[in-house]
Amino acid sequence: MKAAGAALGLLALAGSAVAGLADQPGRQKLVDEARAAIARGDGIDAEMKLRAAMQQGANRQQVAAYMGEAYLAQENPGKARVWLGSHDFTPQSAAAGWRALAALEKLDGNLPASGRAYDKVLALTPNDPTLWVDIGRLRYAGGEHALAIDAARRALQLGPGNVRALEFGGQLVRDRYGLAAGTPWFERALMRDKDDVPVLLEYAATLGDLGRNAEMLTLTRRVLQLKPKNPRAFYLQAVLAARAGNYAIARSLLGRTRGRLDGLPGVMLLHGVVELAAGNYSASSEALEKLLQARPDNQQARELLARAIYLGGQYRYATLRFAPDLAREDASPYLLTTVARAYEALGDRAKAGALLDRAALPVRAVLRVDSLGSEAGALLGQGRARGAADVAEADRARDPGFYDTSAIAGDVQLALGNARGAEARYATAAQIRMPESLFQRRFEAMVLSGDLKGAGTLVDAYLGENPTSRAGLRAAAWLALGAGDAGRARAILGWLRDNGGQRDVQLLSDLAVLAAGSGDAQEGEADALTAYRLQRASPLAAQALGYTLARQGQRRNEAADLLAKARAMTGDTPITAAAYAALKPAG
Repeated sequence: MKAAGAALGLLALAGSAVAGLADQPGRQKLVDEARAAIARGDGIDAEMKLRAAMQQGANRQQVAAYMGEAYLAQENPGKARVWLGSHDFTPQSAAAGWRALAALEKLDGNLPASGRAYDKVLALTPNDPTLWVDIGRLRYAGGEHALAIDAARRALQLGPGNVRALEFGGQLVRDRYGLAAGTPWFERALMRDKDDVPVLLEYAATLGDLGRNAEMLTLTRRVLQLKPKNPRAFYLQAVLAARAGNYAIARSLLGRTRGRLDGLPGVMLLHGVVELAAGNYSASSEALEKLLQARPDNQQARELLARAIYLGGQYRYATLRFAPDLAREDASPYLLTTVARAYEALGDRAKAGALLDRAALPVRAVLRVDSLGSEAGALLGQGRARGAADVAEADRARDPGFYDTSAIAGDVQLALGNARGAEARYATAAQIRMPESLFQRRFEAMVLSGDLKGAGTLVDAYLGENPTSRAGLRAAAWLALGAGDAGRARAILGWLRDNGGQRDVQLLSDLAVLAAGSGDAQEGEADALTAYRLQRASPLAAQALGYTLARQGQRRNEAADLLAKARAMTGDTPITAAAYAALKPAG
């Protein structure tokens, strides 16, 4: 009887506790309001609502998942882990808690732990399309590129109109096929939700890269109407201003991001550019050095850094900082010239002259490896191509869905002279994504293997999706010239000159020769003279100027001197031969 009475007493107490919960309808209302605040990205409001719910009797387990989400929205991962790390969630909040923990682990770079947390969520909500988007993004970040594409397909199967699934699909399509191919996906997403800020930003960035600047600006302004302090909108506007040469405006807009994006490579590069334009050489150098630590293969950042150091008067440091780069066979003419100027400022004309001589030589194609940190890439860099091939093929067989394994295997085959084998491996990599660097290597492999038809198809498809790609346009000009269509080649090179190529010595020299060969020697002379003034030691510029003068039949002695100068550095070429023929007296 006593036991039965005790049991009845416990039941009465439990009933009272349930009644007590029922007496607090405001508690659940506060939790619901917190979740709504999280959905709109207001982590501070969510935290306040959850703390109010706890004051009304909600326990830690009931709010832990949502408090973790709230702190993630506040960009405070440390406090988020305090609430999520114990894994103490109610059955109702478990999916949200594990998902927040997965996001936290990914943010901290612990991708395996993030994957395990997503597995927990998947067991609870297997048919959530946004969950599959998150899983796809994790897989992509971890190099499981083919599996990421599979996750995107699954997300779209479960939610054909889901905005997050459409956004992710657009990003993958853009990576694989090009800028223009991604735009319909973002447009479909915006048809579902015209005010979705992440999609508006992705669409704006894509349109900007396509050169549709007015539309890009309109979209970023819309974002700032919806989220007045959105840092990425200000960053995209800063990029637009910098492209137009308005560096002061770009710098001001970057300042409005309040440093929230400073860890991103594109932002670091833009900081370097605008500070350089403002004459703040130390600040420019600092930003560019940070970028090179994260992306050591960024050639543009390296050249800008050299300029910032030189203009800052740190001549000795410039010679020391870039000594390893100058030792490389593929050191760019710009870097060679900039460091040469530093040696000149130090009074060392011998070293300056040697670097200027190197800078003046025609640029030779040098194989560059995407993943220099890989074992195959290291072996290839050491000239051990056969060993690199064994490693690369083993890597590719072990992980066929990883972009880098196929790209590196293609590099190795190209180094071995197997252009067809290289293209087959590059084509596999291109099924995942095709950055400009892969396009260039695919084009080279096709040309070397004699597949000019395939090269033409590749170029047409690439330019169809990336119409402003300089590499794609250069390739198109080369193919046009090879097909005897000098007019098309000249039109393409002329566009490149007028859109950022005014200081490209090789481009100007090529254009000058084409113009003179087409009967417009005077116009060709103008481009050749610009190239020659930019780099008097360049054999390409000397040859182009000599050729244009010879074709006009004027200043024959000057033309002969220029041609002799070019011939001394590069030997006989078809262009010098044609120029000398034009200089011979008639009859």
